[in-house]
Amino acid sequence: MKHKGVGLALPLALWLGAFLVLPVAFVAVYSLLKRGAYGEVIWTLSLHNYARAMDALYLGIFAKSLMLAALTTGVCMIIGLPLAYTIATATKTWRSLLLAVLMVPFLTNFVVRVYAIRVILGVEGPINRALIASGLLTEPLMMTDSLFAVAVGMVTNYLPFMTLPIYVVLEAFDFSLLEAAADLGARGWTILFKVILPLSRQGLVSGATLVFIPVLGEYMIPDLLGGARTMLLGNLMTEQFLKARDWPFGAALAMILILAMLGSFAVQRALAGKGATLAKA
Repeated sequence: MKHKGVGLALPLALWLGAFLVLPVAFVAVYSLLKRGAYGEVIWTLSLHNYARAMDALYLGIFAKSLMLAALTTGVCMIIGLPLAYTIATATKTWRSLLLAVLMVPFLTNFVVRVYAIRVILGVEGPINRALIASGLLTEPLMMTDSLFAVAVGMVTNYLPFMTLPIYVVLEAFDFSLLEAAADLGARGWTILFKVILPLSRQGLVSGATLVFIPVLGEYMIPDLLGGARTMLLGNLMTEQFLKARDWPFGAALAMILILAMLGSFAVQRALAGKGATLAKA
């Protein structure tokens, strides 16, 4: 039986080795090499690229990327929790409809969705038109090509990744606990912080991981909505590989991002473990 289990796991192990472990190993090796004067790779091992990544300029880009990832995760959590609660407590018909509405954007190409946000926030978009027509503004707001537009794009595109894990947890939630808490004198915010949040911790942590990790390395949304003035970690890596032809430095940035993601995943596992212990208690 043990040999049979090994045989069943072998294809998966080969797949992960060929398409996950091996590429990461190549990136790790490239991060220790140097760029030549004409963009060629010099096979001399060095930590120069990691030392270069500690420059104040790049640390600022890392900090901005982390801030945006944390902000996006927080906003998605604030919106996603009541949204998931509404779906979980809705009737069967409304629940199916709300889930369908939540998933409809995924039927559209990702780039089209991002461009739609650019149109909505644009000078001639519906928001500016409505504000000018109402008399609140005399000139349109410049909302595109900014960090604000990037944040809106991040929240809009990653909100379902936060909402769905929370919904899965709340769907199995025993809502009689809320009635019991109310009978014991708990109200509003007390029920939220003492009952709902602790028992839905696993969904919140899973959703936070699904949002924070990809947002940290996102480059398409900042490129389309942020313009040249918004440089984040994903854009910086893309420029190093495609424009500057500095593959070793780009690989070093990629390894730093991988380590940051692994750290985030470790925190997620720790928080999920606490949530499971609390639920059992």
